[in-house]
Amino acid sequence: MRRVLVPARVADARPQAGAAVTGADGLTMGTTWSVSVVDAPSGLSALVQEALDGVVREMSHWDPDSDLSRYNAAPADSRCELPPDLYTVVTAGVRVGRATNGAFNPFAGELVDLWGFGAHGRHDAPDFAAPSPERAARAAQCARAALDDAAPSSPHTRKPLSNRAPPSRTLLQPGGVRLDLSAIAKGFGVDRVARALRGAGCAHFLVEVGGELRGEGVKPDGQPWWVALESPPGSTDDTVVALHGLSIATSGDYRKFFERGGRRVAHTVDPRTGAALDNGVAAVTVFHPECMLADALSTALSVLGPEEGMRFAEREGIPARMLVRSADGFVEHASSRFLEMLR
Repeated sequence: MRRVLVPARVADARPQAGAAVTGADGLTMGTTWSVSVVDAPSGLSALVQEALDGVVREMSHWDPDSDLSRYNAAPADSRCELPPDLYTVVTAGVRVGRATNGAFNPFAGELVDLWGFGAHGRHDAPDFAAPSPERAARAAQCARAALDDAAPSSPHTRKPLSNRAPPSRTLLQPGGVRLDLSAIAKGFGVDRVARALRGAGCAHFLVEVGGELRGEGVKPDGQPWWVALESPPGSTDDTVVALHGLSIATSGDYRKFFERGGRRVAHTVDPRTGAALDNGVAAVTVFHPECMLADALSTALSVLGPEEGMRFAEREGIPARMLVRSADGFVEHASSRFLEMLR
């Protein structure tokens, strides 16, 4: 049976009669992107690609010339000037990390690499070996120390983030700290494309980057941008949502993983302990006005697990749906804000 989710507030604005929808797609961040735009400007594909290429130039951990890579390679006790968007994403990651007691951590780059999901020492390489519990725990401890020291509003010189008067946006490299924004950059990419489209005069569009989405306005026939909730293989869920001024992100253990000793090792690692997740969470979907935060929160809730994660979503008023593996398939956990959207 199909379920339908509708946001509480829907604007009345409609496209002009006879307006056309233009689509475009391409590649970015190791995945795909696509847009559907009502009354699209000329050069739509180039406009979107330029917005996403800007995210890659700043936040890629694969490109050694990106601003993120330059920070990771900077000497100890150096202070790196960050471009505004990168500073915004790191700051948002720190806030989510603080709010979830470390379940999200933008400084866990070393840990991601150790488990074979970063730019170095990939899990599919012939010589890959999973880290020992001790090695993973040390990396997690270093990442947690960086998160604890980070204070987006702190003027203290030893804090990694310094909120000086614009245009100074600096991040202290205490030594060996490695940023990894894989769990938030795609969502920000969606936000950046939406920003570019609005700047070009577009009010009605659907943006998708690697499965993360945002919809604004409606289609020419007055219908919203309907999308199906992403679910893991084997799930019988059939839920659609009207994306109207809303973003959606899903984190799942079925997207990127490898098998080790008959056990699935997903790309999301617990940054608090350094261990691979083993809490049964198969997928978490989060709705938020900002796709950047929907992306980060879906990862954080996956790490927190069914009980702690759903308590956090309930306390913070987050529309979230979690699918947990069971002997009979999947058990759904949904926050009250999610349920309020059902129609």
